[in-house]
Amino acid sequence: MSTYTDQSAVTVLGLGPMGQALAAAFLDAGLRVAVWNRTPGRDGELVSRGAVGAGSAAEAVAASGLVVVCVVNYDASDDILRQDAVVDALKGRTVVNLSADTPERARETGEWAARHGVRYLDGAIMTPTTTIGTPDAVFLYSGSEELYREHRPALDALGGTRTHLGEDIGRAAAYDIALLDIFWTAMAGYAHALAMARAEGITARELAPFAQGIGAILPPLLAEFADDVDDGTYSGELNPITSTVSTMAHVIHTSEAHGIDAGVMRAAEGQARRAIGLGHAADGYLRVAELLGRR
Repeated sequence: MSTYTDQSAVTVLGLGPMGQALAAAFLDAGLRVAVWNRTPGRDGELVSRGAVGAGSAAEAVAASGLVVVCVVNYDASDDILRQDAVVDALKGRTVVNLSADTPERARETGEWAARHGVRYLDGAIMTPTTTIGTPDAVFLYSGSEELYREHRPALDALGGTRTHLGEDIGRAAAYDIALLDIFWTAMAGYAHALAMARAEGITARELAPFAQGIGAILPPLLAEFADDVDDGTYSGELNPITSTVSTMAHVIHTSEAHGIDAGVMRAAEGQARRAIGLGHAADGYLRVAELLGRR
């Protein structure tokens, strides 16, 4: 089986906002770029800048040794990559899938690729489209380190920080899911806080600088608590989980007094109370992390 190692060419499949940003960054770096999108008409600006607009996914794949896929999820990427003509064109080439999905789907796709003679890396983009090609971009990759190193010159064109997380093809997706969990849980908390503040006559603009102050407390705590979790200490010396439950109860009471749904905080409080009931009243809040997987 031949492989295609031309580092000066790359194909981008999927031209949503992120796919367009990726293709633009490759063009800015001087690479030859072929592009394709399921919905026609999204390649106009890229073609005007020198990209080649392919008539089909198979044609786009055949143009480069490196194929970068960025679509909404793995159902969408499967629909593209698993067409017979595309599978034939992919043999010996490398796919870097930057679509978002679960670790399980990433591993399954890696197994599919291996069965069909396709070299495969999985990846995750952790920053917005505006960061692509700049020092602020953050990319995670997993899979064969040798393959990652081979294509590192092209991937460097996307800018920012790039981290290879290991040979397990699902590891980038696992990081992605965990980090998205942090982000969206935090955003859900912020949305709830804004609703509660509004009910008390506080505008979002008035609350924002103080919310930023609360957010700034978190980074050092994340590192400190990570040691607690990995070492199994869960120290509650500074703030035991009993104190946590008390403050959570205040949020719930105030929310429900205004008719605001407090379901998210009630769930968090229930988890904390469960930890207390299991004999961990003197521990810190992150003892909950150990209990979440228990039935």
